[in-house]
Amino acid sequence: MMTSPPPLVSVRDLTVTYERHPAVHHVCGSFAKGSLTAVIGPNGAGKSTLVKSIVGLLKPAEGRIDFHGVNPKDAAFLPQSVAIDDSFPISVMDVVLMGLWRRVGAFRSIGAKERGIALDALSMVGLTDFEARSFGSLSAGQRQRVLFARLVAADSPLILLDEPFTALDARTTLDLLRLVQRWHEEGRTVIAVLHDFEQVRRFFPESLLLARELIAWGSTERVLTAEHLRRARAMSENWDEDAQICLGVGE
Repeated sequence: MMTSPPPLVSVRDLTVTYERHPAVHHVCGSFAKGSLTAVIGPNGAGKSTLVKSIVGLLKPAEGRIDFHGVNPKDAAFLPQSVAIDDSFPISVMDVVLMGLWRRVGAFRSIGAKERGIALDALSMVGLTDFEARSFGSLSAGQRQRVLFARLVAADSPLILLDEPFTALDARTTLDLLRLVQRWHEEGRTVIAVLHDFEQVRRFFPESLLLARELIAWGSTERVLTAEHLRRARAMSENWDEDAQICLGVGE
């Protein structure tokens, strides 16, 4: 008899608010250890809010997020945009080495071992011999490859990506999607906010459909149905931005 993999991250009645209006409203469920999940939904559905909450950038108004066998501080996160000033003289190598910060610590020097890890990571994303290049001189696709190399160097069991393929060319997108698949095959848990349903159907076995509230969560085949998508669209279109403020427990 087959048993389901244990949860790595559990979301329990999670509500996250902006100015006390709910952006994510009473969401419950679990990301299984080793799962590969796309977080999908209309614009403004709370997708980015959910992943930011998991990595601790946003605090729940209600409910909680539990981690099982992993320290949330060890999660590797790639936000929608990474603020690195083009004029700042930082090399590709330095950006990738940022992924080793939690493993190395703030006061330990970077040695040959760490540089070897970074070089291997750059090779995995197709940027061999790019280590001395200025990050600001790279194209958008090359920058995203570098940021994925930083995730590789972090070697985290939990990886969260917020719309990582937006505005990338087809070849870069496919290369990075194959890297995501490799992470999945290695048993890492990957959660990615996406908007391209064809990418989701092809590469992501699990999906979570949000429209501020949870619409469906499970196998992509069962989540990405016409009925669920209509429901998500209707909830998004009918959402009242002037609805009553969400009160916390005891208020």
